[in-house]
Amino acid sequence: MRAFAAILATLLLAVPVGAGAADPVPTHSVSATADVPHGRLDKYEAFPSRFVSARHVSVWVPEGYDPKGPRLPVIYMHDGQNLFETATAYGGKEWGIDEALSGMGQKAIVVGVWNSPTRYADYFPQKLAAYLPADMQAQVMSMAKGQLKADDYLRFLVEEVKPFIDRTYRTRSDAAHTGIMGSSMGGLISLYALGEYPQVFGRAACVSIHWPLMAPPATPEAREAAADATAQAWEAWFRAAHFDPKRQRLYMDHGTRDLDANYRPYSLKMEAVLPRYGWVEGRNWRSSVFEGTTHNEADWRARVDIPLGFLLAQ
Repeated sequence: MRAFAAILATLLLAVPVGAGAADPVPTHSVSATADVPHGRLDKYEAFPSRFVSARHVSVWVPEGYDPKGPRLPVIYMHDGQNLFETATAYGGKEWGIDEALSGMGQKAIVVGVWNSPTRYADYFPQKLAAYLPADMQAQVMSMAKGQLKADDYLRFLVEEVKPFIDRTYRTRSDAAHTGIMGSSMGGLISLYALGEYPQVFGRAACVSIHWPLMAPPATPEAREAAADATAQAWEAWFRAAHFDPKRQRLYMDHGTRDLDANYRPYSLKMEAVLPRYGWVEGRNWRSSVFEGTTHNEADWRARVDIPLGFLLAQ
């Protein structure tokens, strides 16, 4: 019971932000904290939306960023409060995105969209639910409190956040230079975005992607059955989605401990599904298992250069 509660907390994890009436122009501030030793962090508080509740958006630009200089690729990341600053990160563990990109010598803009109290409903791939068995659908809707919101969340990113970023910063706005990335449920919504908006997102990275969609079954037998049903649902959605593997790239990974220890039966089945839809391992798609790693920001930080390098590779 204690393990289930921990998993549930991980999936529903939210850092609430104000969701009341917001000014049509996002409130802007610039951070110069010691937590962001490289580049500059711009913060837009309670970014207003017609589609979802207001939430903070943090935008990191690299050292030497010139508003009249070269245009840069952009990576949109979920759970934005965990990316740059220990003061806002879950458990005080941040991804260190600014340190990673600076250490790699990569010039890119990273847009961190903070999560909300409806994190699970925002990040669950909405159209996928229709292809799940009835009992799994019921569990999903219970966790989402009766309303899935991913389609509205993606409209927020595509129709509101991205146009603002492209107007405000020197971006390379085409799909080939626009990536999307997240962990756990954030990995699910990143994969979903790639199939729903291929004209917007050309690359996705799904770190410790939460293939089970909910708390994993307790026994290996039940986990195998759930993995079958989940893979079948994904494949049904793939047939209706708009992936373009000739122009898109997809990264996915997971560890082998704690919550991630449940993922391998699912990822094996997904690795069998993806080639049927044009994904070629080592060319436009990578799937990795990191032995001994678990489901937390510290382990994701330790390997974050790998998915970032995949997204930014030419």
